[in-house]
Amino acid sequence: MILSIVKTPDKILNTSTKPVKKIDAKIRTLIKNMKATLAAQNDPEGVGLAAPQVGVPLSLFIIKPTPKSAFGVFINPKIKKIVETKEKKQKKSDNSALEGCLSIERIWSQVKRAHKILVAYKTIDGTEKEEWFSGFDATIIQHEVDHLHGVLFTKRALEQNKPIYKETNGELNKIDLI
Repeated sequence: MILSIVKTPDKILNTSTKPVKKIDAKIRTLIKNMKATLAAQNDPEGVGLAAPQVGVPLSLFIIKPTPKSAFGVFINPKIKKIVETKEKKQKKSDNSALEGCLSIERIWSQVKRAHKILVAYKTIDGTEKEEWFSGFDATIIQHEVDHLHGVLFTKRALEQNKPIYKETNGELNKIDLI
């Protein structure tokens, strides 16, 4: 079943989640429905979805970095270690590093994220894992972990003094926040 995606300014998006206590049929159904919901997103395509984005205040999210990727399921995730990126100069016209969110339609910004992270989490079958992620996967996971703490990417962009853009008719226009 495709679930409705919660949009800003809904309070659940700014609230920390509670840990998943038991991976039961209810949690498995939620994850199945989140997968269907993420797969249905196409304008824009989504690459991650946290439970608060479908109105559930639990500490879990899924990722699907590319259309051909398998879904990754992260229950009660914790980022244990981070390896910072080296600052690279980026061309202003390079939109490849822009971050967006299914809960904040048509808003984009560059957000500096750690290049490599060590994540401890449970899988859907309850297995505890500790795994390194890098590049785009690490970026997605950091974005989704932020959701579990009630932090939206726009807050990170503002903290980093990055411009925020609104997409209108396929064009990006900088938003003046003053």
